[in-house]
Parts: sequence; structure tokens; C-alpha cells
Amino acid sequence: MDGMVVMVSTGGTIAMRPDPETGKLVPAVSGEELVEMLDWPGAPPLELDDFARVPSFDMHGALALSLARRVREHAARDDVTGIVVTHGTDTMEETVYLVDRLLDSEKPVVLTGAQRGADEPDTDGPRNLRDAIRVAASDEAPGRGAMIVFAGEIHPAREVRKVHTSAVRAFASPGYGAAGHVDAGRVTFRRQPERRSPLPVPDELAPVDLIRLHAGSDARFLRTAVESGARAIVLEGTGRGNANEQVVEGVREAVAASVAVVVCSRCLEGRVEPVYGRGGGRDLADAGALFAGDLAGPKVRVLLQIALGSEIDAASALEAA
Repeated sequence: MDGMVVMVSTGGTIAMRPDPETGKLVPAVSGEELVEMLDWPGAPPLELDDFARVPSFDMHGALALSLARRVREHAARDDVTGIVVTHGTDTMEETVYLVDRLLDSEKPVVLTGAQRGADEPDTDGPRNLRDAIRVAASDEAPGRGAMIVFAGEIHPAREVRKVHTSAVRAFASPGYGAAGHVDAGRVTFRRQPERRSPLPVPDELAPVDLIRLHAGSDARFLRTAVESGARAIVLEGTGRGNANEQVVEGVREAVAASVAVVVCSRCLEGRVEPVYGRGGGRDLADAGALFAGDLAGPKVRVLLQIALGSEIDAASALEAA
């Protein structure tokens, strides 16, 4: 494709080096240095945007929304073919979904990063970055939205999850598999995931809490979320989307207080359905909870942050999840 690829750098392990005094990994590598590390004379034309230098566990709220806006601005340019975002791996699955749901362009956006720091002799950053640039410049990439490219695999925004804390192959799409691969420099797509229509860009992301349930959960965290101003609560239930009678009572109270409650599963694969009684999913639904299908908890939270920030109710947002 003609045009350039814009590389938006945000920090993360791919841009980290040990602090000389503490030994802690901290963001220290600029976008220019990342490009130099590629050692790739035949790279497509690149433009650098040194957006931020933060670990991904600090990429949220206003900063994450500002990043999504920046990506939209680059995608609107006639001279740009695609956008690559270098990002830490911890919350990359949330940022890629945020970017994807706000992206109003057919141009591809590719997030990538590294599991090993820039100073490690076997760092995976340069290879991941080369692969991401190849995907962003590929003739087959337009219309596929935002993606993660990592360890030679291409994963769609909606499905991708971080599945390993430290392994080089950090990401997968549980229940679906990779949508494509980058092998020997060649980009190959195997399937076309369904793309949802973009949502309006809110002025700010709404406060939404995510609560992971366990054996013996009760209503304390639900009540605290309501009292502290959450506009919605995402419950990661067990199995098909279950809880217990104490949690059901907390859901009933939250819904009565006009706080939306949405149920997903803490399982990696499968859909939630209101099936069980005795505090299970059917009782949660009777208490007013909504169900999020097979969308993962962190992404349900992002969806509600966007939707409620744009005054779209939770039920309407979930119809297009």
C-alpha cells in the first residue's frame, strides 16, 4: 500500500531499561531508539509520535482515551496507511478494545510490545515491532479494525487476551484462535472477525467497577461500588455467569440505585447465560442484571465506560458488543 505507517509509542516493557540506582525496569527508550533497534533498511516509510512513556498498568482513564483520539487523528490523514502503537502488555487487551470501539476508519491499527526489556540480549521487541509494521502496511489489513500482533500471531481486539505473565507468546484468542500470522516477513490472514460499528467518543470514560466473584462472595464490593459512585458494575461470575444469594441481593440493591450490573464469566471460553437458580444466573437476571455473552470482563468494563460516558445505556451497548 502507498502511504506511511505512523508509530505511536507509549512506553511499556518494549521501551524499558533497568534504572541504574534501583534495578527496576522503567520506561526509558524513545520511539526513535525503537526504530533504530529495528535495523531494517527496507522498512516502509515511518512517522514517529512519541505519545507517552508509561507502563501499561498506568495506561487508563483520560490518558487511554487521549491515545484513542490520537489514533483516530492519524487514521483520518490521507498520507497514512496504518498505525502501530507500542504498548505494555499488561493492559494491552483493554487499550486495543478501546481503540477499536472508537475507530471510525477502515485503516488498520496494530498494537504490539514486548515481554523482555530493551536491554535484554534476546528481547522480543524488535521482531514484534517489525511484524506489527508489516501488518499495518499490508493490503489485507484494512477493515479489520484494531489488532494485537505478538509472537508472529495476529489477534482481533474483541477476542484477544493476555494469557501468560512472562512467556514470549503472551497473547491468544481463547475459543477462536489467531486471525492470522506473520511468518518469514509475510502477512497471512485466516479469517475475518465481525467488526462492530464505532461508538461515539465520550468527553470522559464513565466510572465502572469490575468485580471477580469467588466461592463465598458476598455483596460488600457491590455496595462499595455503588456508594463510591460507580455508574455500572461488571461481575465476573463463575461458570455460565453464576453467583450466590448474597450477591444477588447486592445486584438487586445496585439496580434499584440505577447502577447497571453486567455479568460475564471468569472462564476463558464460552458464553454466559441465565440458567441456574439458587443464586445463579437466572436469579441474577431476575434481580436486573444484564448478560455480556462471551465478552471478557475487562472489555465489558471498557464498553460500558465508553457507552455510559456517551449517555448510551448499558443494554443498548451490549446489543452491539
